[in-house]
Amino acid sequence: MPGLPPLLQIDRGTARITLRRPRLANRLEIDDLQTLREQLDEVNRREAVRVLLLAAEGRHFCSGFNIGAVPGVDAGALFEQLANDWEAARPVTVAVIHGGVYGGATDLALACDFRLGLPGCQMFVPAARLGLHFYRGGMERYVSRLGLAWAKRVLLAGETLDGQQMLDCGFLDRLLPDQPALDEATEALLAQLQAMAPLALLGMKKHLNAIARGTLDATALQADLDRANASDDLAEGVAAWAAKRPPRFQGR
Repeated sequence: MPGLPPLLQIDRGTARITLRRPRLANRLEIDDLQTLREQLDEVNRREAVRVLLLAAEGRHFCSGFNIGAVPGVDAGALFEQLANDWEAARPVTVAVIHGGVYGGATDLALACDFRLGLPGCQMFVPAARLGLHFYRGGMERYVSRLGLAWAKRVLLAGETLDGQQMLDCGFLDRLLPDQPALDEATEALLAQLQAMAPLALLGMKKHLNAIARGTLDATALQADLDRANASDDLAEGVAAWAAKRPPRFQGR
């Protein structure tokens, strides 16, 4: 098939996964979904990794899953599993979006913690036109992140949203004017996240998502609070703040 499977690159505290089927608008095949889950597992095992970037080659971010690839395959279940795992990723996740993001790929992007894009972006979910019932996890992310009205416009009415609308509804966190500005903003965000204290950063990411889902584990939250409050990083952060210098966090 044209193109290559997703590529995982890890450089110290940052992991990057790049979709590499540009001739097919980075359409995901069955093997790609498995590869992405395996790569995510690898990233989760690397304790030094604090940030995971999802990007794509070519004109478009991703056109979703190839629903015609294997007859009888439950594409929704496969994508739900991947998107749920992506939302639960240990590192903070960032999606860099250009061109089109379609179908289940919109949910994969919604499962990320941050999304940056360009004015030429557009999103569209053809599920209702195809007779596909969008899966539970994706509908929950749409409603919790974008609100019920926007979720209905995209999933029920099948509206195509442009870059400005994607920003207005909260799908995009930032809309940059051109590719160089997008690249610069992305690197700045990665550096900003890397500069945070790991215990506080990753703990809050996990619990904020649980709060949004209504599944907060109070015991787990208290354990993470106690760990952060007793950490060397907190002492370092306070000392650095007082000395007006950058902190040197160690994740302990």
